[in-house]
Amino acid sequence: VQLQASGGGLVQAGGSLRLSCAVSGRTFSSNTMGWFRQAPGKGREFVAAISQNGGSKTYADSVKGRFTISRDNAKNTVYLQMNSLKPEDTAVYYCAATESLSMVVTPTRYSYWGQGTQVTVSS
Repeated sequence: VQLQASGGGLVQAGGSLRLSCAVSGRTFSSNTMGWFRQAPGKGREFVAAISQNGGSKTYADSVKGRFTISRDNAKNTVYLQMNSLKPEDTAVYYCAATESLSMVVTPTRYSYWGQGTQVTVSS
């Protein structure tokens, strides 16, 4: 199983970015997908998760109302649309896949991880 995250970059506060995560090597539609982030000197933090068919989504309180997770099972890709970005959103963002059927927010419950993409928000 391979996950390839992309779309990170440098943006000013208030700007937007769209992250993508392409999945190969397994049946994508059978996995709950999640996005996590890790800032320098901090642990990996849950950002958002989406169920297998996209019908259920959950978000961290810190991004609720600003970020939107979505998926396209025909393209084996999950997305994270990030709007109204803040400097505190600066981190390496990781996509992950879990075989759990529930909405999982704990990193240790995810078996497969992408390589991470850097998001930097300047003030």
